[in-house]
Amino acid sequence: MTAKELQAKSPEQLREQLVALKKEAFNLRFQQATGQLENTARMRAVRKEVARVKTVLNQKAAVAAAN
Repeated sequence: MTAKELQAKSPEQLREQLVALKKEAFNLRFQQATGQLENTARMRAVRKEVARVKTVLNQKAAVAAAN
């Protein structure tokens, strides 16, 4: 998901997506620890998506604080 798509979402939707991504990251780490992870690139993609969502949330918070 691109940053532009994320900016169109409300902060509540972003928080929900962040929780879902963190759950996915946990599950991926668990799979890796047990040797069941097949797509290792997905771990990196999820980490980047989490960072992207957090960045957009922080930008929205800064704009709201400025107003």
